[in-house]
Amino acid sequence: MSSFKTLPLFSSGPHRFATLRQGHLVTPDFFNSGFGGGSTPQGLYDLTITVTGRLIAQTEPGLRALRDAITNQLEEVPTLGSLIDEHGHEYEDMNLVGYQEDPAIDRGRVRSVRYVATFMRT
Repeated sequence: MSSFKTLPLFSSGPHRFATLRQGHLVTPDFFNSGFGGGSTPQGLYDLTITVTGRLIAQTEPGLRALRDAITNQLEEVPTLGSLIDEHGHEYEDMNLVGYQEDPAIDRGRVRSVRYVATFMRT
């Protein structure tokens, strides 16, 4: 089961993890010295993982509780934690840096909303 800081934030519905760009940030030397060609590596990109999924609850208050559980992890002063995907792979020292939902809530037998949560190791 996936989790962040041991909290099963995404377990109410289907979700998937994606690792974003990895590697070195490389800038053309033109920007550094103003002369000639070539490039200079500036360092590694911060590890960024997105979790895309759907929160599902039986009631509106239940859906609100699921949303609040995630947004409560957005902190003024970040507290790093382990992010574990559905296959048990652990990403240590991660921080929740963003959360976005679709504007529409689907209402039927259950309430659900799509979301994207972004985690970074900074």
